[in-house]
Amino acid sequence: MAIGDIISVNDSMQTGYSYELAAEDGAGFAPGFAPHFAPVEMLELGVFEGKYCNDCRGEFPASWFEKARIADRPDPALNRFGVKSRQPLAVWRKKGWIYGPDPRGWFQWYCRYYLGRRLPDIDAIQIRRWRAFARHAGQVRANCEPGDIFCRPRQRQALLQWAHDPFI
Repeated sequence: MAIGDIISVNDSMQTGYSYELAAEDGAGFAPGFAPHFAPVEMLELGVFEGKYCNDCRGEFPASWFEKARIADRPDPALNRFGVKSRQPLAVWRKKGWIYGPDPRGWFQWYCRYYLGRRLPDIDAIQIRRWRAFARHAGQVRANCEPGDIFCRPRQRQALLQWAHDPFI
């Protein structure tokens, strides 16, 4: 994929949507937005109980799914920290956590941003949300012994799902 390419989306949650890539894959991020993981790394480590991007693989590079921990049904054992980590999409909608043209939420936005899509207003909202999520790292540092990566596994899983370093 390259700058100027048009990505067409037709999956179970979104049809007839397309976007143009305006930046190189994994480059040109906004100042202050420095995720610890690329989407491919997150999928390989185990996020969202393996139940994410299952029907929209055609939108993203096939290489992202070569080692991804994906399942037909949510399975907490597939998560890096082996804990339940998802809330139903209805909860996300009710809380107002879905923005713009990304019906699957933050991770879908991040995947598209990583590929090179840029939507300045939506990007600003999502980057603010990502920055705010860093507070969970502070809670892990304050409450866990260094090196005990299984202390606060839910918070660590959530950090991973927001591309923050859960191994702090």
